[in-house]
Amino acid sequence: MPKPPNPSKTKKKPKAKSQAKFSIKFFIIAVIAFLIVIFGVFWSSLFKNYPVQNKKQLLVISSGDTYSGFIDRLAEENKVNFPILLKLYQKFMIHDTMKAGVYEVTQGMSVRQVLEMLSNAENAQMNRILVIEGTTFKQLINNLKKDSNVTKTILDLPQDQLLKELDIPYSHPEGLFAPDTYFFAKGETDKKILTDLYHRQMKSLDEAWANKAANLPYKNKYEALIMASIIEKETSLDRELEQVSGVFVRRLKIGMRLQTDPTVIYGMGDRYIGNITRNDLRTPTAYNTYTINGLPPTPIALPSKKAIEAAMHPDDSKNIYFVATGNGGHKFSASLAEHNRAVQDYLSVLRSKKNQGE
Repeated sequence: MPKPPNPSKTKKKPKAKSQAKFSIKFFIIAVIAFLIVIFGVFWSSLFKNYPVQNKKQLLVISSGDTYSGFIDRLAEENKVNFPILLKLYQKFMIHDTMKAGVYEVTQGMSVRQVLEMLSNAENAQMNRILVIEGTTFKQLINNLKKDSNVTKTILDLPQDQLLKELDIPYSHPEGLFAPDTYFFAKGETDKKILTDLYHRQMKSLDEAWANKAANLPYKNKYEALIMASIIEKETSLDRELEQVSGVFVRRLKIGMRLQTDPTVIYGMGDRYIGNITRNDLRTPTAYNTYTINGLPPTPIALPSKKAIEAAMHPDDSKNIYFVATGNGGHKFSASLAEHNRAVQDYLSVLRSKKNQGE
């Protein structure tokens, strides 16, 4: 005789089915909630409006800038959320590097739109040209040649023909172009750019010359420009510009050679590979101020407006020597004995740093 069904077993099945249905519903709800959170995170990072002052503003991207650095900077300024997501989006969706230029960001553009815009130089409104003080004319020309947003018309001309095209009355181009940050229209010609830089430098030189200190040892403003270029190369500290100027001006007045390494380096040209030797200091060139009297024949770099002003306004101390301290800056001295002690202090600092593995 068959056994009757066990009522306890038949009652458990509906309960198991309901638990399974509940688990599936819970899983689906959790997935949807997760997707909503992810969507919200992405939306608040990628589709958030890029912060713009007024209706539009210019965004400057320099040569060498990276997406990673740009996103980190925005995060530090609390302009974007979840920077890691922005970096992932750039890596997998943009597949390109940032392009230098000046871009116009309008109100209402999302962070994603801005990131994508920066990968195409065609989107740039203007071309940013950076001319660093103390660099040479040769470096300026090479940078312009490499700039795809500059229309080349005269860069490959010999120097004398280039100067003629620019209507410049000097025989050598060094020092005649003002270092600064410039913004030009995309496709601007090299001739227009160099002409603007030249006029800017001449304006600074003329103004400084008109207000120069009395009893300077320069025959003309071009000699002052030569001095400014030497000052520019000797120190990167604004507070030292007039002190360096004072040392060299007093040396000129007493007939003492300038003996400045940057002039030696400039005279070596392509032979300079990072170091100068005692033999280099003894080898005569038109620019070696260890072997010639007075100023070299031309500037040795592109001096800033501050360096030009310093050349016209040397300090009034009695210092005629200076040497690096080894910790930034220089020690200025009025006597050879004092200078020699400063040199020994400098060498001691170098030895100490070497021993510490710096």
